[in-house]
Amino acid sequence: MATANLGFEEKLWSMADKLRGSMDSGEYKNVVLGLLFLKYVSDSFEEKYDELVQDEYADPEDKDEYLAENIFWVPKEARWAYIKDNAKKPEIGQIIDKAMIAIEKENPTLQGVLPKDYARPALDKVRLGETIDLFSFKIGDAESRSTDVLGRVYEYFLSKFASAEGKGGGEFYTPSTVVQLLVEMLQPYKGRIYDPCCGSGGMFVQSEKFVEEHQGKLGDIAVYGQEFNPTTWKLCKMNLAIRGIDGDIGSHNADTFHNDLHKGLKADYILANPPFNIKDWGGEKLREDVRWQFGTPPVGNANYAWIQHMYSKLAPGGTAGFVLANGSMSSTTSGEGEIRKNLIEADKVECIVTLPGQLFYSTQISVCIWIISKGKSKTGRRKRDNEILFMDARKLGFMADRTHKEFSEEDIKTITETFNRWRGTVNEEYEDLQGFCRSVTLEDVRNNDYILTPGRYVGLEEVEDDGELFEVKMARITSELSEQFVKSNDLNDQIREALGGIGYEF
Repeated sequence: MATANLGFEEKLWSMADKLRGSMDSGEYKNVVLGLLFLKYVSDSFEEKYDELVQDEYADPEDKDEYLAENIFWVPKEARWAYIKDNAKKPEIGQIIDKAMIAIEKENPTLQGVLPKDYARPALDKVRLGETIDLFSFKIGDAESRSTDVLGRVYEYFLSKFASAEGKGGGEFYTPSTVVQLLVEMLQPYKGRIYDPCCGSGGMFVQSEKFVEEHQGKLGDIAVYGQEFNPTTWKLCKMNLAIRGIDGDIGSHNADTFHNDLHKGLKADYILANPPFNIKDWGGEKLREDVRWQFGTPPVGNANYAWIQHMYSKLAPGGTAGFVLANGSMSSTTSGEGEIRKNLIEADKVECIVTLPGQLFYSTQISVCIWIISKGKSKTGRRKRDNEILFMDARKLGFMADRTHKEFSEEDIKTITETFNRWRGTVNEEYEDLQGFCRSVTLEDVRNNDYILTPGRYVGLEEVEDDGELFEVKMARITSELSEQFVKSNDLNDQIREALGGIGYEF
């Protein structure tokens, strides 16, 4: 589901972005996403309202009729028709703020979640009214009254805001194709799913999509999460509500390391994109924490704290898939090498995949996927004790725009099918492919000083023989190189002459 190939969402974004004017992207994000959420709850309410009007025995203003079907109750002053009718009034900001307050009052699960600062003087009310009109026109018809359409718009806008905000955007958004890859690898059909740094909830949304697309039952999975940033926590609550996902991400934002909101949880699947190489994570206060089963993580880098926190949350036979900076595969500083060694010797590392660059909006750091399991033999039909699968996927992906890459559906299929063949969860036999994947014994990893960089194990991709004799090829290449040297010397002379003509001889 590459975000580069959407239809009207992209057009809607282009039009909405023009209305932003000089407003900061981070500020505009809350304005637009709040309006989208208001549009969603109103559309869902109106759809049920119209249904009840047709029923002579039902009361369309009976709140219980809506709550019984997990539809948010929307008071009259918060319904989109009322908002639209007042869009051109100078007091539209106050009207929206009152609408948000009214919805929170009637729906306790949204308490403290919705943005309520539309009345502030700095927000251009003319542009605000135009944005309301835009959303009314583009997503106001009957076809739009579905969770999927508004959910897609919301998700697309999240991705565009992440791109616009650069590094800061990475705090709330993981690129959808990276999330899809993790979900397809772990295949969370049934059980408890946990994300300790859930951002805007993309892992949960994609997990629900996976279950739906594979004819599973949404009631068979339960999602749990936690988010430190208060604004991002609110985005997640709204994102899950738009998708109709009943997830437990805590009653407030909180630091996962220092205030674990799910202490008793044992998850069947963990999907996460923790912040990379965080230095100031308060590790000095957690030197004796029970989660550090494989060694105490360094105070100056949280990577191995995240790994061990996630491992501590796994149920017997549970599996975690997460993204980390490439340095996590080889670092030996401050005891990280020893922790990695202990994880490997305990046979908890199942798979490592290096990813191509430019996938993330927030960083140019090269990243990788780790898959760790509490019991490898329970994750598939084929026993893989004392083995690790390495994949080098750096050559996959395509440029979705000038600065960012995405995975194609074929890329995701290539990685996930390789992993599932190796695991034995599909009937096809696994085979090593030079330059891309290799199943490596624990002894081989020991001999490589417990370094987990796939390039060290998969080798170089075989180059197809073109049939040209070596001597002939070398003669041709050296001849071409000689011609290039001559051209280079001519260009150097031309540059010197041009510079000399304006008094800059050298």
